[in-house]
Amino acid sequence: MRVTSKGQVTIPKEIRDHLGIGPGSEVEFVPTDDGARVVAVNENISEEEASRNFSRLLDQMAGTLDLGGMTTDEYMDWLRGPREDLDID
Repeated sequence: MRVTSKGQVTIPKEIRDHLGIGPGSEVEFVPTDDGARVVAVNENISEEEASRNFSRLLDQMAGTLDLGGMTTDEYMDWLRGPREDLDID
């Protein structure tokens, strides 16, 4: 695919069909470590559908973080680093 002088690209039909992209649809280009990802923006999604999609995403992510035996509090302390705003002896 070639980028035009206006910075435009044509999204292949099979991708448009898969993502439900049609005339007037909005898409976002999300940067990734190895390039970019095209994401269809669906503004007409109901709150219930958005909640189901979010729950599905959480289910897919379950069990993917290995804390190395740390508790959640220990992990958050490790992640955030020392708290200089607390006066703890």
